[in-house]
Amino acid sequence: MEDKTEEFCGEICVHGEVVAEVAAQMPGDGTLFRMAELFKAMGDPGRVRILKSLSFSDLCVCDIAELLSMSSSAVSHQLRVLRSARIVKFRKEGKNVVYSLDDAHIVTLLQQAEDHVAE
Repeated sequence: MEDKTEEFCGEICVHGEVVAEVAAQMPGDGTLFRMAELFKAMGDPGRVRILKSLSFSDLCVCDIAELLSMSSSAVSHQLRVLRSARIVKFRKEGKNVVYSLDDAHIVTLLQQAEDHVAE
């Protein structure tokens, strides 16, 4: 038998103290927008594969393309998206462009996401 429990309140009852407490802890709209943009940029399987590979080592575009069986132009396109979201950064080494994760927070996000889906 299917559970037919409603997914919304059966009557209007606002818990003012709880709402006020949570409202005081909420980040501003600008921060929430940037958070959403971060998740949007990470919301593509190809980009997640790139990020996961960069969590192990800094890699040049050619290395990422070989590792993930993608074209260099496809990798470059995805890296542009990630770079504009400040998720990855790059440095020049001679003629090569080497990418790395922008900071340790990205590694944490990736690991927490992997742990969550493994549950």
